Amino acid sequence: MIEKVIIKNFKSIESLSLNVDEDINIIVGDNEQGKSTILEAINLALTAYLNKRSIHNEISPFIFNRKTVNTYLNFLRDEKTVEPPKILIEVYFQENETVASLKGTNNSLKEDTWGISLSIELDEEFTEEYKEYIKNPNDINNIPIEYYTVKWYSFAFSPLTSRSNPVKCVLIDATEGKAWNGTERYISSIIGNTLDLKQRVALNVNYRDLKESFSSIDAIKDINTSLSSKTGEISDKGLSISLDVSQKSGWESHLTAYLDDIPFDLIGKGEQNSIKLKLSLETNLEDVHVILIEEPETHLSYTNMSKLVKQISEKCVGKQLLITTHSTYVLNKLGLDHVIFLNEGNTMTLKDLDEDTYNYFKKLPGYDTLRLILSEKAILVEGPSDELIVQKAYSQKYGRLPIEDGVDVITIRGLSFKRYLEIADKLSKNVSIITDNDGDIEKNITKKYGERYLNHPSISINYGIDENYRTLEPQLVKVNGVDFLNKILDVDYSTEEALIKYMTSPSKKSECAMQLFDSDEILKIPEYIENAIQ
Repeated sequence: MIEKVIIKNFKSIESLSLNVDEDINIIVGDNEQGKSTILEAINLALTAYLNKRSIHNEISPFIFNRKTVNTYLNFLRDEKTVEPPKILIEVYFQENETVASLKGTNNSLKEDTWGISLSIELDEEFTEEYKEYIKNPNDINNIPIEYYTVKWYSFAFSPLTSRSNPVKCVLIDATEGKAWNGTERYISSIIGNTLDLKQRVALNVNYRDLKESFSSIDAIKDINTSLSSKTGEISDKGLSISLDVSQKSGWESHLTAYLDDIPFDLIGKGEQNSIKLKLSLETNLEDVHVILIEEPETHLSYTNMSKLVKQISEKCVGKQLLITTHSTYVLNKLGLDHVIFLNEGNTMTLKDLDEDTYNYFKKLPGYDTLRLILSEKAILVEGPSDELIVQKAYSQKYGRLPIEDGVDVITIRGLSFKRYLEIADKLSKNVSIITDNDGDIEKNITKKYGERYLNHPSISINYGIDENYRTLEPQLVKVNGVDFLNKILDVDYSTEEALIKYMTSPSKKSECAMQLFDSDEILKIPEYIENAIQ
């Protein structure tokens, strides 16, 4: 089983060291955080394949981390000495007799341990050509991959091949069918892996017989007779048509799957993805050690997702599973204990949190936790009324709702702000809190959040500084005045106290906030809320 993965300069990942559990790992994060890249990197290091082709045929400037490439180009143009970019993927294993031959110090940590290293780097044989190439740095716009090579080695300094690598891995991505010659090809490859040797041979023989019989069809004979009569006009050789019977054109590239007599490509996307994943899980996994699954929930209903998650759990027993997802359902079904949160190169598991916080999030259904992780930025508020006023303030200021800018406004029940801030702290998430002073700033703000969060670089705590106006509604009355709010709320109170009592009563609190949100009037926003939405 894998213990740790180190990835450098591969696609969206500049540098990442990821510890993984020996059974289930659920990788969660916003788009473009590198979830899929992690699976691709592990698969690449364990198989030397990328996009289902040998990495030797897939080396491209665009698989290198763009930030690293731009730094390299800028250094060249500034006539500074710089090493050409290098991709490095290292997979560290637990001690086991299966990987005994992989032990050594051929790794970036110089540890005497078990593992596999794959690098894509400048080939020393092309050193002179490379030096000549960089003499005109202003003409260089990318990495000279023509001078690069792939090095696939064990930590014991032994070169690897597919046969000599003792660790077997499979990457299952039901969304990729169109990327490599259609879903038929994807289905065909899975079916081919599901069949035993005799079945595959029988299928090949019968498919070849079927193609060869094509020429004996009367209509085809007539066409070929006509074409033959034109010999000399087109070519000196006889021209005819038939189906390709060469080895390169097998049943895999022409077979089409049907469901209830409907071609596979014409059934629903959810059914397509479900079948692809289930067929993948039916392939021979007996000798596979590591299973990588990319977003199994795509296009699936909750019912089908439940069936699929159950099958994944059953089929992957005894294997190490790494799975990416955006689904709280998948996350909760497979267990929050197995989740790895990913953000801007930072990783975290619930086990990294304080024990009380860990126990708190284990009891939650997971949705609010995932919202915080998946948001670009988040504003945490104390209740639905606060959320509505924040939405109003944001739309007044920017002409759109926060979510349109990737800002998620999340209502946090009870006194749980600090638990969410612990996650934000570990992942360097940009988070603003909007909270009440409750009449005592020292107790409810200063002591509660302390230096750790009050001066945090990515966290801001926002509250009203006038302790006479303890919560949101009094703050709104203070800046807008009684007459203005009377008009919007269609009431007639003569004093601040009476209006605040009305707005904070349990039966009217949410209703008042909705009226303020729906109003066409420009609402004055308390300064601390304005600060939070900057």
